[in-house]
Order: sequence, then C-alpha cells, then structure tokens
Amino acid sequence: MKHLALLLLAPVLALAAEEPAAKFRIQRLDPALDAVLPPDAIVEKVAEGFRWAEGPVWKDDAVLFSDVPENIIYRWGPGDTAAKIFLQPSGGAASTPAFREPGSNGLARDAENRLILCQHALRRIARLEKDGKQTALADRYEGKRFNSPNDLAIAKNGDIYFTDPPYGLAKGNESPLKELEFSGVFRLSGGKVTLLTDEHRFPNGIALSPDEKTLYVNTSDPRAPHVHAYPLNADGTLGKRRVFFDTAPLTNVGPGLPDGLKVDRAGNVWTSGPGGILIISPAGKHLGTIVTGQPTSNCAWGEDGSTLFITANKFLLRVKTDTKGAGW
Repeated sequence: MKHLALLLLAPVLALAAEEPAAKFRIQRLDPALDAVLPPDAIVEKVAEGFRWAEGPVWKDDAVLFSDVPENIIYRWGPGDTAAKIFLQPSGGAASTPAFREPGSNGLARDAENRLILCQHALRRIARLEKDGKQTALADRYEGKRFNSPNDLAIAKNGDIYFTDPPYGLAKGNESPLKELEFSGVFRLSGGKVTLLTDEHRFPNGIALSPDEKTLYVNTSDPRAPHVHAYPLNADGTLGKRRVFFDTAPLTNVGPGLPDGLKVDRAGNVWTSGPGGILIISPAGKHLGTIVTGQPTSNCAWGEDGSTLFITANKFLLRVKTDTKGAGW
C-alpha cells in the first residue's frame, strides 16, 4: 500500500506518460438509447491515479468519491486539474491486516445535504456532520457487527437501504471478525435496522426506482451476476425478487460484474457490468454500454443532474446525457 502521508502532500497525478491511454467509447445497441445519450456524446476522463475508485456522489458543486483500499475520499470539481483529498481516513482507523479494503465505499447525501458514508473498517453507516464530526447511524444488527457496508440508497422519507457484503474484510466470509452468517440487504428507518433479505451471496449496488416502488440490488457473484428487482411495499418491506437483467451473456465483452448502479428520472437503470456502464430500459432491455474497457464500480449524476460521473478502476470519468438522475 502507498504511504498515506505521501498522498497528503500531493494531488493525484496523471499517469498517461507511464502506460497506454485507455480507450473509452459508447456502444449503441438500440435506437432508444438516443433519447437518453445523444449520438455525439463522448466519454471524458477528468481524473486518474486511484487504486479503486468507488461510490461517487455530487455535493456542493463537486463530485466526491472513495478510493476504498487507500482509505480516502477525493473531491473533484469542474475546473480542477486533479482530484484532491477530502477526507482521510474515510472508513475508519489506519490500515490493518484485518481489512482488505478499509476505506469508505458508497456515498450519498441526505435531505439536509449531509454526506452519508458506508465505512468498511468501522463497519457502519455514518453521517458526516457540518462541523466535520461523524455520527454512527447503524453498526449492528441484533447486536452483531455488520460485515462491511458497501452501498446505499436514501428514500424520500429518509429511510436508508444498504447492502452488507464481506468485501472489506481480509479473507471475506472466512474472516475471524465476521459476526453475521449472511450478507444482508437492510433498511435503516427511525434509528431501527431491519433485515430485508439474506438471499444474496454478494449483494452490492442498490438503488430505488423514481416512484420508489422498486428496489434494485446488484449481485457481484460470478456464478449469478444479476441485477435483481424487488417490489417495495408501502411499509418498506420487499416482495419477491426477480432477475431484472442477467449480465452473464456479456462476460466476453469486457471485465466487470454488476457493482454500483443508479436510476434516471425515466426509470432507466445505469449499472456497472461487463465492459463498463450498461444502460437498461425499465422493461429490462439493454440499450447500450458506456465502454470503459476495465472493471467499473459505480456512477452518479452531477452538475445540473444530466452529467453522469463514473468511477472505473483508477479513473473518474464523465459523460453528458440527455436525461437526469432520479430526484433531480
């Protein structure tokens, strides 16, 4: 691992001179893609040099995102020449052999514009207060510590839906720190944590449809790389899951599994998967892919709500779209 002290002394520097430039492009599979991604859209690289970029969110005129193994949240705003450190450590104490990825992962902002974090080393959902202090919102279920909360979605009423795979723990499911026997999907409502389902082997990204009647959960399981959809009941519980999209037939397109995902105002799902970011209609039809050519973790809308920011391995990318994220 790089010395974190050195990372504090300098922003992320371009590596273009050290290795071949990545080739980004848009693969169009259906004419309906033109309604949300213009024919002249380009994929722009805005920052690079990270170990594993994740969990982007737009806040205070900039995009914040995690570098999970480096235990850092970076900030990049339009006009910046490089990303700068926003929070370190981001996920808990300094690196320890007990944690494979100690940093924060998924990020979101609540109705009061406060940053909500999934923190691996602290194994909790936390809130960054305006004075810089952190408040633990949830770190246990029935008295047992979470594995390593990964991603989250916040409903209009403030409920937080989140996933808890073992990715942050060294040895994963075999970690001696593991207290729960499963990887759950949870809801935090009114300070109470409820288990919604434990039927996923590796639950990962999570998102709500614009009408909040469907909860999407990605499974980063090579044996079943699916985007799942659940009917969301009025009381916050889940109906029977279904496979919304199966990425297994795309594994020859490029590296990557379903990881993070977001939904636009029209209900299209923008999910990481083989090759980059897949754009899938509300009916489950694959419209096209923003090809990054490498494992891609997540995405989020920013600027005026129509710019999609993408975290892809060591890169932060952006693409201008003709839609806006749900909630914008």
